[in-house]
Amino acid sequence: MIDFNNSVIRLRKVGEEGVVGEVSPLLIPGETIVGAYKAMRDYVVFTDKRIIAVNVQGMTGKKKDFTSLPYAKVQVFSVETSGHFDLDSELELIYSGLGRVKFEFTGGSDIVAIGQIIASYTL
Repeated sequence: MIDFNNSVIRLRKVGEEGVVGEVSPLLIPGETIVGAYKAMRDYVVFTDKRIIAVNVQGMTGKKKDFTSLPYAKVQVFSVETSGHFDLDSELELIYSGLGRVKFEFTGGSDIVAIGQIIASYTL
């Protein structure tokens, strides 16, 4: 499992086609991908039911850990937009039973849209 005490850093938007092949076997019938964001090797996929955080492990990257974070367990979430000098934005979620989960996005990411996605599935 990803160590959520440290944020998954500098995620940037990527096309769904780059991750759908690895994540699609985990999706339940009717679940759809609404966005995908990638760091160096790790990535995060937002669906209409949950967040799937993928931790790529090992030298070859063949081993992967898929952590499912259902929206139904989110108690509180926070969106921090980027500024003039701090170009990164953040999404912080507090899950019952897990605690704080923090994702950091590059300045080019639409954090408001991400916040709307989270709100539409949690509220």
